[in-house]
Amino acid sequence: MTAKIAVKGVTKIFGNQPRQAMTLLKAGRSKDEVFKQTGQTVGVLDASFDIQPGEIFVVMGLSGSGKSTLVRMLNRLIDPTAGEILVDGRDITRLSARDLMDLRRRDLSMVFQSFALMPHLRVWQNAAFGLEIAGVDLAARRDKAQQALEAVGLGAYAESWPRELSGGMQQRVGLARALANEPSVLLMDEAFSALDPLIRAEMQDELLRLQAERQRTIVFISHDLDEAIRIGDRLAIMEGGQVVQVGRPDEILKNPANDYVRSFFRNIDVTKVLTAGDIARRDQVTVVRHTGEGPRAALRQLRERDREFAYVHDGRRRFQGVVSTDTLLAAIERSNGSATIDQALLPGIEAVPSNLPMEEVRQRVAASPCPLPVIDAGGAFLGAISKTAYLETLGRGA
Repeated sequence: MTAKIAVKGVTKIFGNQPRQAMTLLKAGRSKDEVFKQTGQTVGVLDASFDIQPGEIFVVMGLSGSGKSTLVRMLNRLIDPTAGEILVDGRDITRLSARDLMDLRRRDLSMVFQSFALMPHLRVWQNAAFGLEIAGVDLAARRDKAQQALEAVGLGAYAESWPRELSGGMQQRVGLARALANEPSVLLMDEAFSALDPLIRAEMQDELLRLQAERQRTIVFISHDLDEAIRIGDRLAIMEGGQVVQVGRPDEILKNPANDYVRSFFRNIDVTKVLTAGDIARRDQVTVVRHTGEGPRAALRQLRERDREFAYVHDGRRRFQGVVSTDTLLAAIERSNGSATIDQALLPGIEAVPSNLPMEEVRQRVAASPCPLPVIDAGGAFLGAISKTAYLETLGRGA
């Protein structure tokens, strides 16, 4: 898949001697050393990553990590000192002022932390402001503004004044203004940070609802890990101007790149991040269900590996059930040597899908007489979750 946005070696240096700072950086000097020698501040250093069409890409880091500088370079509100930024394969760092303005009007919209609504304009006029600047005629911009307000649940408030709206409603107007020109890329810089927790959660839900109705490429800046995990398809973690890790939340949680990243996830509730497939162990004894396989062969496998349970699947790895040493012995004794695997299956064992959130797995793991089997979307056996494995995973988030 071709990236919607490709960031390649992007660096931003603030100051009047960027070339001197770049020379020092290329020589291996640190951000702090560059500042001491030149007085130049390295905002972003050699950032490289791709953002795929239709994904919510969350950039997060501590204050001063460079995340807001980075997002402002994606539409050239801040010009990079070095590197390339490709939008649909086109390097926007080389665009003329006119072409850049056209790109912003057509493809890129931005939502800031401050609502930035104009108090002397009605809600629909605020939503249509970008269209007015772009020269869209009155009838068309009013129609587009109304559609955008309807999309964020404010269609009935088009004639209201901003002062008549709550903080959450005002931020919805800001979002509607960004959506009014139907952008393919939405840049959101700490867009919900000024809202109280309840309204913030509602706005996160609203964003996800809008994304489900019509996918856009969204770059979302946040310092809140819970928010990032809740809405992000992938995360980029920044430290000291550098992008230190990019990946899905579960990937980063399981394999943090360094102690800085690890500290971000230290107190995260892993049950809201990981799924059954993430914590399933793949080391179980398995039995392939076919005409030549019987209880005695399965029992031998269990005894040789000192295990109590075996997981039965067919030749395509589709899960069939679970047998134990006790059920296998009982089947052999009852049948006088002609038992089948079917006669030894434990009753009532249902596999769970791999995408089931870990928080929904807990009760099933606790109630299962054996490690809980996990299957993929096609019914193939992936592994099992024991009570011990579940508790160990919980411990990783502490």
